[in-house]
Amino acid sequence: MGAGDKKRFGEEEKRLLWEGAGELGIDLSETMVDSFIVYGELIEEWNERVNLTAIREPGEIITKHFCDSLSITRAVDDLGQSTLRIVDIGSGAGFPGIPMGIAFPGLSLVLVDSLQKRVEFLAHAVRELGLSNVTAVHGRAEDLGRSDEFRGRFDLAVSRAVAKLPVLAEYAIPMLKVGGRFVAYKSGESDQEISDSKRAFELLGADLENVVRFTLSGGEIHRSLVVLDKMLPTDPKYPRRAGIPDKKPL
Repeated sequence: MGAGDKKRFGEEEKRLLWEGAGELGIDLSETMVDSFIVYGELIEEWNERVNLTAIREPGEIITKHFCDSLSITRAVDDLGQSTLRIVDIGSGAGFPGIPMGIAFPGLSLVLVDSLQKRVEFLAHAVRELGLSNVTAVHGRAEDLGRSDEFRGRFDLAVSRAVAKLPVLAEYAIPMLKVGGRFVAYKSGESDQEISDSKRAFELLGADLENVVRFTLSGGEIHRSLVVLDKMLPTDPKYPRRAGIPDKKPL
């Protein structure tokens, strides 16, 4: 943001954030709200040179990105008291990981993205926001899911990435401990995609636990959280080599 530019995130955006978080049962402190405002300003600044999001209006960023990210509480209980180790796959501009890290400082989060420029933004945002509980990592999920550092290491995996559910599952499930959970953010129309993914869930050692349906922005936007529980160790042949899951979904 250039010198003299007027900041576009102000009291109205704070109100939207407080209301949206309140509907989710999240009690944000003033310090947390201020961090979200700074985060929004960072997205605006970097979006001029790195394609982070097509959503540009501050109010829409609050509702469609920040509050949507925090809707994880609809699928996972007691995050405020939790010390879960979480991986955010295809984090992009930091959704849902950074909002989770701001609102729930007890969590330990790793943000994964395959594009170096986005990871540079994530690392910068984490530093500027003082999020000691969040780390940004550059890499492909297929490669990381086969590494000792990532495979079977996480309690919870999350993703708002735009990819088919079998692909996201192949990225995420290998990174989970047995008993861990994967939550995929999807549109409201997810039934067919879920039905088409059952074979993938079985091959990866996961079961469909729940589908949480809700609306954003005054009921205008329909969303689903697809919740998978990891029941068995994942076969060592998954994830397949980089690029294969997307080209040939399970």
